Amino acid sequence: MPLKIVFMGTPDFSVPVLDAVVAAGHDVLAVYSQPPRPAGRGMAEVKSPVHRRAEALGIPVRTPVNFKSDEDRSAFAGLEADAAVVVAYGLLLPKAVLDATRLGCFNVHASKLPRWRGAAPIQRAIMAGDTLTAVDVMRMEQGLDTGPVCLARDIPIPPEMTAGELHDALSQAGAALMREALENLEAGTLQCVPQSAEGVTYAAKIDKGETRIDFAMPAKSVVDHIRGLSPFPGAWFEVSLGGKAERIKVLAAKEVSGSGEPGMLIDDALTIACGSGAVRVEKLQRAGKQPMAAADFLRGTRLPAGSRLGR
Repeated sequence: MPLKIVFMGTPDFSVPVLDAVVAAGHDVLAVYSQPPRPAGRGMAEVKSPVHRRAEALGIPVRTPVNFKSDEDRSAFAGLEADAAVVVAYGLLLPKAVLDATRLGCFNVHASKLPRWRGAAPIQRAIMAGDTLTAVDVMRMEQGLDTGPVCLARDIPIPPEMTAGELHDALSQAGAALMREALENLEAGTLQCVPQSAEGVTYAAKIDKGETRIDFAMPAKSVVDHIRGLSPFPGAWFEVSLGGKAERIKVLAAKEVSGSGEPGMLIDDALTIACGSGAVRVEKLQRAGKQPMAAADFLRGTRLPAGSRLGR
């Protein structure tokens, strides 16, 4: 018979998994999501994508700031759920919550564990030049993404794939994998295997300070950096336009042959010298503007060979 589920998630990545759990016929007792946050020019409070989707599905939503209070922990336990499904919820769950369901808490994680445990596995995999990642269903424990892996599916990372594209692929794969995991859990056949103690890496949250492009790096590393931060938060460089410094976000670039002082334009087509080799910008975004092809940008902006990008 269907499982009684508590779903815990916040961003867009989590929504397909919620939809898959509902479509599989499980009884979603409640959805937990991060509280509404001020956003936009008016700083009005905005509900998370999971919050909005749960309301559209008619599922009650709870938004505790954390689970430090006995009241919040008791309210969770009072649901008497068979299991919790956790997908990018945004909070570390205390032992009292992890132990409050009959069968446990199960997390969708977007990496090939134990590689890239932590907050930003999608971006870090691409920025590191990985050609393969995975999506896992893991039985949660108190450590950071240390729990045993129940199901995993490898996902290749093609050379031109961006973090946004990989995000979407992993989200859909995670939804299918969680549906399979719950079927096995319901049947009593779900097997979870401890993670290897070797090959552990951590995917730290992306810091604003690392989004600026360092053209002293080799061209491939620059391209991987750009892909890993595209479309958000975006890797960028600074250039003088009309006598003013302007930040240009790079959404796509490719490695090309060429040489010169790092950060110097070596032709009139936005080809930039790197520590070794060069990169050509293919898609960019100016502040407050829509993304555009580099060729369209250059039709209205003259950046001749020999120009240097700001530091």
